[in-house]
Amino acid sequence: MRFGLLGTGPWARMTHGPALAEHPGAELAGVWGRRPEAAGELARELGTRAYDDVGALLADCDAVAVALPPDVQAPLAVRAAEAGCHLLLDKPVASTPEGARAVAEAAERAGVASVVFFTLRFASLTGDWVTERAAEGGWVTGRADWLSPIFGGADSPFAASPWRRERGALWDVGPHALSVLMPPLGDVVDLDTIRAARGPGDMVHFVLRHESGASSTVTVSHTVPPAAAEVTAVLRGSSGVATLPNWSDGGPVRPFLRAVDALRAAVETGEPDACDVRFGARVTEILAAVEAVAGPTEAE
Repeated sequence: MRFGLLGTGPWARMTHGPALAEHPGAELAGVWGRRPEAAGELARELGTRAYDDVGALLADCDAVAVALPPDVQAPLAVRAAEAGCHLLLDKPVASTPEGARAVAEAAERAGVASVVFFTLRFASLTGDWVTERAAEGGWVTGRADWLSPIFGGADSPFAASPWRRERGALWDVGPHALSVLMPPLGDVVDLDTIRAARGPGDMVHFVLRHESGASSTVTVSHTVPPAAAEVTAVLRGSSGVATLPNWSDGGPVRPFLRAVDALRAAVETGEPDACDVRFGARVTEILAAVEAVAGPTEAE
């Protein structure tokens, strides 16, 4: 499967590019970025070609892997689908429900497969945990905390990300929390009854109801001190208490390789992946509903 890589930032350099160059079932056809000089540099590192024209890259590809801010990703994903390219997208799919639905509708019209890279769903330990807990059922409540020090003093390549500073942890890591809670608890219902509140920095707390009858609470932040950082999820129900295992996989490349496998399987079988763009669009709808109650992050 010939992939085009859209994006040249830290995530593309750390994850998408190395994984696509390594995967035995993928060929990295080329790189496009909003800064041609960055695209040229990354293409040289990966042993492929830089494209100045994104349309030319789409014409040379079977699929695209996108590592761009959501408001840049969404229209390019629509364009890629219309060009017949399968979609390996980052989360969130878009920063508005309308933008996310446009991508989902374009993929459906074009008949292309899609996978959204929710990292914990493709990491081996955490992905298996989610699948097993969903099969068990009987959960009555869940909790997910994603407390990151990206803006709280950590040395992170993502600290300079304008869209993360503008939209905050809700939009960056809120998708991860939802991707872990929704398979075992069910879709979120009654979006108009969501309760949410802001804490210090970009912290957001919110409470959800799920179609199984269960409830969940989520706290996300990128502004906690490094000593307070934690990623955790806990489910409680008839099976007892289940705690999300720590994920490592040596970093994000291994999970991304599995996401490539998932996209190839969806193409070959015609069966949509559980993390397809429709699921990604639903996550965007939920995040928008939370933000409507909590209010937007104050840009730094």
